[in-house]
Amino acid sequence: MNKINVSIQETTNPTILKFEADSFLTNYKSFEYSNIDDAKNSPLAQQLFYLPFVKKVYISGNFVAIERYNIVEWPEVQEAVKEQIENYLNGDGIVVKETDEKKVPFTVYAESTPNPGVLKFVCNKKLVTNSFEFTSIDDAKSSPLATELFHFPFVKSVFIDENYVSITKYDIAEWQDITIELREFIKTYLENGKPTVTASAAQEHKKTEAQVEQNFEALDDISKQIVNILEEYIKPAVASDGGNIQFESYNETTKEVKVILQGACSGCPSSTFTLKNGIETMLKEMLGDKVSTVEALNG
Repeated sequence: MNKINVSIQETTNPTILKFEADSFLTNYKSFEYSNIDDAKNSPLAQQLFYLPFVKKVYISGNFVAIERYNIVEWPEVQEAVKEQIENYLNGDGIVVKETDEKKVPFTVYAESTPNPGVLKFVCNKKLVTNSFEFTSIDDAKSSPLATELFHFPFVKSVFIDENYVSITKYDIAEWQDITIELREFIKTYLENGKPTVTASAAQEHKKTEAQVEQNFEALDDISKQIVNILEEYIKPAVASDGGNIQFESYNETTKEVKVILQGACSGCPSSTFTLKNGIETMLKEMLGDKVSTVEALNG
């Protein structure tokens, strides 16, 4: 069994701190507890209420958020709380008993992308903590949702990120004939509490926080700068279009950068040229003669 890691995330409210796990805890359900009696169906929340400074506990998706009383400041206790939650989760402790689970309504709407072969289905809940791309049903073993979607004969590939699913179709079908069917399927699937990805998906795809950090630290200095530029300036823009861009390599001798286009960006008639030139221009402006060309590869 893979170890569950917990990271500390600040919120806009200084009394509330989020303890985010690298796997889902509640199968997309959300719960709020105000005291230990209120938390009778959550052994984890009950354990946390034994801490005298805990005022409220929120459990949702992949995180536990705790609101504290003012008798302590978070820097004094946050590491101990993180360790307690991590140990509980890795000891196979029950987060929320099934009797407490309620069906959560999902809103799903379809959104067009610059790629005519790709449609983006946006949800009102967070689906994953990492992005995943699947190009076949065999490739989708770590995603029950993608596996089900591949049973539709017109689904060519599936890209899942944050709160949306980008679907690439084969030319045998037109969007006006299949959009409602896909939207209703995704909505029903999620409302029934089925998993988007398996608990071990991040580990299998080498996307846990520790693995990503390890891969980043193994890069040379120029590659690190390129990754940071892509993360800050490029990824947010392509994500809004239902796609993703991933750093592949940097050749110090030829000064060539290779990136992988995923989701709506992959196979888009215009994106390879547009992104290649946009990225190339930005990298040259920010890194000077350290970059000569950018090659964009379809994922």
